[in-house]
Amino acid sequence: MNEKEMFLRYLGLPSREPLGIDVVRAEGIYLFSRSGKRYIDLVSGVSVSNVGHGHPRVVKAVQNQVSRYMHLMVYGEVVQSPQVQYAKLLLDHLPPGLESVYFVNSGSEAIEGAMKLAKRYTGRREVVAFRNAYHGGTQGALSILGHERLKNAFRPLLPGIKLLDFNNEDQLKEINKHTACVFTEVIQAEAGIIAPREDFLSKLEERCREMGALLVVDDIQMGFGRTGKLFSFEHYGIQPDILCLAKALGGGMPLGAFIASGKIMETLTFKPVLGHITTFGGHPVSCAAGMEALNIILDDHLMENAEKAGALFESALAKNPHIREIRRKGLMLAVELKEPSRMPSLMNRFLEAGLMADRFLFDDSSFRIAPPLTITEEETLQICETVKKTLNNEQ
Repeated sequence: MNEKEMFLRYLGLPSREPLGIDVVRAEGIYLFSRSGKRYIDLVSGVSVSNVGHGHPRVVKAVQNQVSRYMHLMVYGEVVQSPQVQYAKLLLDHLPPGLESVYFVNSGSEAIEGAMKLAKRYTGRREVVAFRNAYHGGTQGALSILGHERLKNAFRPLLPGIKLLDFNNEDQLKEINKHTACVFTEVIQAEAGIIAPREDFLSKLEERCREMGALLVVDDIQMGFGRTGKLFSFEHYGIQPDILCLAKALGGGMPLGAFIASGKIMETLTFKPVLGHITTFGGHPVSCAAGMEALNIILDDHLMENAEKAGALFESALAKNPHIREIRRKGLMLAVELKEPSRMPSLMNRFLEAGLMADRFLFDDSSFRIAPPLTITEEETLQICETVKKTLNNEQ
């Protein structure tokens, strides 16, 4: 058997129709298959590879750390330089009040840790989230995931969960004195890039403060320059009590984190001790890679490039007759088709044209454009021409 056949036979897979591209090398915005075909990555590993694939500075950081040490001891027991240096760098770029980083392995674990922390700090049990939000696939994260299709087969899930409609101010009164926390994406990603209306988020924050509930922001997919700012909540002037990060946090390596004030975070250390624990969380190699990736975003002004490239994509594609609407924040675009029934065949035709695109989990009529933030103007224009030709059945 070749490796693709082994992939299909030996690996547990999340769907029966994986892309199945046999990738042997990746560089910048490009993936290269075993057959020699080059694909342009319009997904970035779902917002993981914000600094591109195989960035030499990230590779060097990984190599240097591997030569020093890898796993030493369960997280939080010994001082590991990549962890403490990366925590300091993150906090230097976050507002006051976010001052303690708990590193974990993934976005789902960041959500789990934040949920436990909020319950522990407030002494409450109710958790509020929003419909069409995606927060992960573990039991707790799935419990607050805002779409029944992905969760119904796994019930019973956690009790005490209340789902509201995003952008519905009238429903904010459902947040009350029993609410431990409210989880929200600032921009609903898997719903198809749904931005908050007017002052919805500020009113959400105000209601949380009034009721003593913690505001938990899930910036897992939209963080690290993707929206044109380092973190998406910066666009809207709100202050999270707990911030959840992952994906691009690790610079291509697995890494997650939840961040809070020292006062809130301290409650995980007693009654009981080891209130949250992880063996591999904050792996030193992942932290070294993530720290270097963040420095690249800052040094190379990739936030500014995200906005510039995103605006160029939007203007170049906006008048295509097959596109109903483009919703965008920075370099994350949802391109909605006038004929959603074309979507499955369009995805196949994109692959044939050398574009790796992707649909949203909760929006069947749109596809995403979210390449690495390192993309150039020339590459952007080239992709736009390929997208237009494919949409117009010219290729």
